[in-house]
Amino acid sequence: MKKNIKQILMLTMICIMGFSSLLQAQTSYKLASGPDVSIKILGSSNVHDWVMTSTAMESQGNFKFGEGNQLRAITSFSFSLNAKSLKSDHESMDSRTYKTIKADQYPKIVYKLNSAAITEVQKNKYLVKTTGDLTIAGATQTITMNVTAVVNADNTLNCTGSQKIKLTDYKIDPPSFMLGAMKVKDDLTIQFNLIYKNNQLITKTN
Repeated sequence: MKKNIKQILMLTMICIMGFSSLLQAQTSYKLASGPDVSIKILGSSNVHDWVMTSTAMESQGNFKFGEGNQLRAITSFSFSLNAKSLKSDHESMDSRTYKTIKADQYPKIVYKLNSAAITEVQKNKYLVKTTGDLTIAGATQTITMNVTAVVNADNTLNCTGSQKIKLTDYKIDPPSFMLGAMKVKDDLTIQFNLIYKNNQLITKTN
């Protein structure tokens, strides 16, 4: 009798652990494409402000969800951007920017997540405090960044946020043009609106 009880308890524990692992299932997500998915670099000079935008990026991550589709953890995340996909309203500025950030030598701007702390701020909306390595022009800096993540009804993830950086942190001297009449400031702001879809669903539809 005691043996049967022990077996029942063991089976019950196995079932509970199995159910728990299902609740904490890890799902691979990939960056979607479309006009709503973009990254912007905002800067300024002594003459005017400027913006460069890209919609050509690659990114994927592994996300863990709990009961009720709650976002629990991000176990891995990577992002890369072709430096020459950044465009402004002026071709001359684009070419100068590519030269400044050594786009021929270092064609990719890359980010890799190191850690993420997730706090639910309201239903299906989360504050994600991240630490990761950002590489620009071959130089890498560890940055902390707050990201707002929303789990949508169709199970897509919408990640938005902004981060300030300095060119000199990446060993880039702020350039000047027109014989020094126009001087680019050291401070930049990165703004992003990224939408992620379940990688399995993307694979099935392709």
